Amino acid sequence: MNTSLTCKRCLYTESHPLGLVIDDDGICSGCRTHEEKDSLDWESRWRKLKEIVSPYRCLSGISYDCIVPVSGAQDSYFIVDLVKNKLGLNPLLVTYNKYFNTSLGIRNLANLRIKFDCDIVIQNVNPHSVKKITRTTLREFGSVYWPCLAGQTAFPVQTAVRYGVPLIIWGAHQGLEQVGMFSHEHEVEMTRRYRKDHDLLGKEADDLLSIFDTLNEDDIWQYRYPDDASLSQIGVRGIYLGNYVRWDPKAQHEAMIKQYDYQTASFVRTFDCYDYVDCFNYMGLHDLLKYYKHGYSKVTDHACREIRHGRLDRGRAQELVAHFEKNPAPHLEKFQDWLGMDQRGLQFILDQHRNPALFTQDRTGKSISRNDAFLNKALPEAITEVMGFEATSSLDYADEDRYITIGKGHP
Repeated sequence: MNTSLTCKRCLYTESHPLGLVIDDDGICSGCRTHEEKDSLDWESRWRKLKEIVSPYRCLSGISYDCIVPVSGAQDSYFIVDLVKNKLGLNPLLVTYNKYFNTSLGIRNLANLRIKFDCDIVIQNVNPHSVKKITRTTLREFGSVYWPCLAGQTAFPVQTAVRYGVPLIIWGAHQGLEQVGMFSHEHEVEMTRRYRKDHDLLGKEADDLLSIFDTLNEDDIWQYRYPDDASLSQIGVRGIYLGNYVRWDPKAQHEAMIKQYDYQTASFVRTFDCYDYVDCFNYMGLHDLLKYYKHGYSKVTDHACREIRHGRLDRGRAQELVAHFEKNPAPHLEKFQDWLGMDQRGLQFILDQHRNPALFTQDRTGKSISRNDAFLNKALPEAITEVMGFEATSSLDYADEDRYITIGKGHP
């Protein structure tokens, strides 16, 4: 039975996969670090950010000042707005094609490029290799998103080396935002080690090669992080804007909706309509696997974030989690068709990754979560009215309810 301590303020437990500490007052390290947002001098930190980026400006105007990783969702609009319009830099945008793209995500990415008038480089890895890697990581690690995370974190660094542009500007640091892994004042930067340990489940691309698998060198080479000699030669560094700007995803998205027509969509497994609208699987199959392995899903992350920002009380957060967490993962048939497997085969693999410390079986063999304390609580109100999130479109923008493996967008 899971007996992990739970934070008295948010909903995270000390068994959080990123690592979390609960203090003597029963408050977790993530909540304590979030308190810094109300005490730090953000004007001073913004000035420091301007000093950091100043040496990287290309005064001749014949090159890019920085690399900015983007997608058709998350904080991409806000990041590019800060980098180009507030810092006055000339960024090269880079994006990794995850192949699980929604039509809405393709639309948002095209709209971002047009509205900000930036150059963009897109990496399209051989789809046969992507499928082979996905089969391996799903079977071995219970992850369909390993190639996406590996590509999204390696390609910007590869591009920095290739183009000789040393500065990479990322958004917020996940470990800081969720569990207080660092303080804002530590000004932690992107590292190979954090990427491997947390984003990639402890496995680099070369670790996937095995005599017992079908993967080979041709499949994995594009997911390699550049070597230390190459990084040192160019002087590559990756900074996080969240260390210098008071990060608030809900407020940031709503500003981008008004200013740049960023479009959003509702999900069946969370109340947040703003994040991850570029992917059919992140809030579906990927989220279900997260629940199987760790006993909580993305709606808990969203609820904890909203508690910390003072927009949600803990009791209501528990109701929201109970309402969304047991909803079935949508779009599984798309993934099955894409990877060439049937429903029973996929469910068999998913069941292999259920955490036995979090799930038990009833007499019929059905798996039951051990943490169903708030199951069956209903929410009579419309969720968008409860939380103030607004869906302005749908994932199948332009009536394309399928993976958009290659898309030019819908200006």
